Amino acid sequence: MTIRVYYEDTDVGGVVYHSNYLNFCERARSQLFFDAGRSPILDGGHFVAKHIEADYLKSAKFADILEVKTTLIELKNASFTLLQEVFRANEKLFSMRIVLVYIDFTGKMGKIPDSEKVFLAAL
Repeated sequence: MTIRVYYEDTDVGGVVYHSNYLNFCERARSQLFFDAGRSPILDGGHFVAKHIEADYLKSAKFADILEVKTTLIELKNASFTLLQEVFRANEKLFSMRIVLVYIDFTGKMGKIPDSEKVFLAAL
């Protein structure tokens, strides 16, 4: 997913706030579903972040064009792990491993529906 850095994404010096890298990755994850004609909100539940490991390598700046790349690392019955990386051209700025778990609308963790496992495995 391609993202442009806007003024609202930066501090007074034009450097992207650290938390916005997480927002960029969240948008990219949602976009994977949208591009496939799906919604990240499923009939019986949705995915929530359980664990994140993030490395901030270099700073993105105001007006940069960034690309978020997402790769499936592991798929289990109730969770999956993604590697998400943010690049400016060929320069890696940020890297994150995120574990997402499936929960129903009562907040209870459950098995990822088979149709979603097929979709996730194709990432």
